Amino acid sequence: MKDLRHTEFYDLHVALGAKMVPFAGWDMPVQYPMGVMKEHLHTRAAAGLFDVSHMGQVILRGPDAAQALETLVPADIVGLAEGRQRYALLTNEQGGILDDLMVANKGDHLLLVVNAANADADVQHLAQNLPEIEIETPTGRALIALQGPKAEAALAALNPAVSDMRFMDAIDLDLAGATCWVSRSGYTGEDGFEISVPGTMALRLARVLLENPEVAPIGLGARDSLRLEAGLPLHGADITPETTPLQAGLGWSVGKARREGPRAGGFPGADIILGEGQIGRTPKLAGLRPEGRAPMRAGTQLFETEGDAEPVGEITSGGFGPSVGAPIAMGYLPARLTREGTKLYGEVRGKRLAVAVSRLPFHPRSYKR
Repeated sequence: MKDLRHTEFYDLHVALGAKMVPFAGWDMPVQYPMGVMKEHLHTRAAAGLFDVSHMGQVILRGPDAAQALETLVPADIVGLAEGRQRYALLTNEQGGILDDLMVANKGDHLLLVVNAANADADVQHLAQNLPEIEIETPTGRALIALQGPKAEAALAALNPAVSDMRFMDAIDLDLAGATCWVSRSGYTGEDGFEISVPGTMALRLARVLLENPEVAPIGLGARDSLRLEAGLPLHGADITPETTPLQAGLGWSVGKARREGPRAGGFPGADIILGEGQIGRTPKLAGLRPEGRAPMRAGTQLFETEGDAEPVGEITSGGFGPSVGAPIAMGYLPARLTREGTKLYGEVRGKRLAVAVSRLPFHPRSYKR
């Protein structure tokens, strides 16, 4: 498709034998010759290198940038220390989630990383609502993620300072001759790093990392199965403008300072989000384990009993978990049905198949805290 955008790594993906697919307006690698399952297991055992340059990078400048951003997100941004990063949600007046993002305090500015499909809309939303803040979308930068238990060693070979970083640290480091913006974070549940690198140096850094035998290129297919095993929600599927933070199990992202005290509220949908004591009467995101080996995909309707006419919920993410060795899924259910072990039925090709509610995550997260 000629209108698809290419990242700095497009030619490298092709040279490595990647299968390319359209994703959020970009031509992205879904898998390499290793295959999705082996890529997934390699990331869990060693280190996987992901091209995430399709994600949006946004800089907010101004002495009141943190206070201003708090008018749009429930996270505690004012209390975010320099050199640290925090997960945040852009919310709407109904308490729904417009997007989820990372916010790093870089000292004289905030660095935001937003989802690819929402990047343009997010920038427009920020510009419309933060007229006094300087908003910059840096050009000529690529973004990669190095994930897995051997990610630290692979990156420390280029700069030993990465070993001193802990989960959600965000600092500038020299890597292979390039000044990079590095955070210790990711979307796999594994320890790892996300690295913003100048585009002119991107291929050099990627090639240096791939020279390490423990590092393998990983595509979007394994990225999705890894985040699903880790119980991490996907915007547009598990979280949407119609789902609230508490429904999605993201109530922890609402900072204490935004729940009580002088900075409580003040963000879109605050009355709804902070008043969700009625969560027992609203749908809730739950982990699900289908019985047998057949995955239940997004859109599968869920029924309380095998013979019910009306569904009680729907799967929003589903697939096979290579590390778990079984199909796994997430979906929304009435809170009364989200107790671990509750048995339900998913309708697959006209048949009702058993599925049990499971605790999240399906696979332990391994962040370095």
